[in-house]
Amino acid sequence: MKIKILFSCLIITASFSFVFAQAGASTNKVGTTAAQFLKFGIGPRAIGMGGAFTATSDDITAMYWNPGGLSRMNSREVIFNHIDWLLDIKYDFAAFAMDVPGFGSLGAFVNVMTVGEDMVRTVDQPEGTGERFDAGALAIGLSYAKNLTDDFSIGFNAKYIREHYWHEAATGFAVDVGTLYKLPWLNETRIGASICNFGTKMRLEGRDILELLTIGTGGENLINSNLELDSYDLPLLFRIGVAVDAIKGTTSRLTVAADAIHPNDNTEYINSGLEYAWNENIFLRVGYKSLFEKDGEQGLTFGAGVNYRVVDALGVKIDYAYQDFGRLKNVQYFSLGIRF
Repeated sequence: MKIKILFSCLIITASFSFVFAQAGASTNKVGTTAAQFLKFGIGPRAIGMGGAFTATSDDITAMYWNPGGLSRMNSREVIFNHIDWLLDIKYDFAAFAMDVPGFGSLGAFVNVMTVGEDMVRTVDQPEGTGERFDAGALAIGLSYAKNLTDDFSIGFNAKYIREHYWHEAATGFAVDVGTLYKLPWLNETRIGASICNFGTKMRLEGRDILELLTIGTGGENLINSNLELDSYDLPLLFRIGVAVDAIKGTTSRLTVAADAIHPNDNTEYINSGLEYAWNENIFLRVGYKSLFEKDGEQGLTFGAGVNYRVVDALGVKIDYAYQDFGRLKNVQYFSLGIRF
């Protein structure tokens, strides 16, 4: 059985690699994909570990990093994640997941990105036309994961994506697939792989791309037409990772993790991180994100968390993370989770 599972993992990984080879054939596709907000990391726990979470995923944020890990929750959980991102961008994530005995784990999530209003400016009116515009994005999805054996699990997300800029909007649909395999005889070593944002292209549509044309010698015939805008791929991400509990005692645990990421719109990079847990109640984390990414600004991350059980059937999780963005300063992450 274990040999069959390992063979299945290799087949899935090879399939993912083939998809990325097709989608990322160009060597210079930086900035050519839509829905960039889908690349914002979710959850201070994962961010504090430098984003090395593909094989560590065992809580509700597995929906983002590796949906296969959602089946390791074994409870019901709610999370609220707020991020004050760069350039006054606000990003929020909320999700609910539950374990259904004999069926698997089910979940639902919503991501919302908002950008504050600004003045509409033109070449003729650089100080503003008196109008204001805004922009934002939304992703809504459902998740399902199941333990196929005690050591092997698989999971899926299906999501609707929408971006809008003033009067224009673009929509799309995507799926995520992830697997997680545990090697219990090697210090609880886990191997994970996921492919995220595999879906349709997105193209802006709206009233500002309408154009009024005049037809005929006298110009008296008017017809409406649409400007033809290009369609753009979603930011496809392939992750493969490994996590090892280097120390696992009665009160202490130290997890070491590393991920290799292949995006379709940038160079490959590596995330690495550590998580120390005391009694599974107090957590300290440190990591380094986007190592070897060409011209990248991300780097050092660290964070902490508290898992407090109010009563036997109710627990509260509070997590914080800090991420260095080099010349772009830093981003801080906060989340509140309730497990019941």
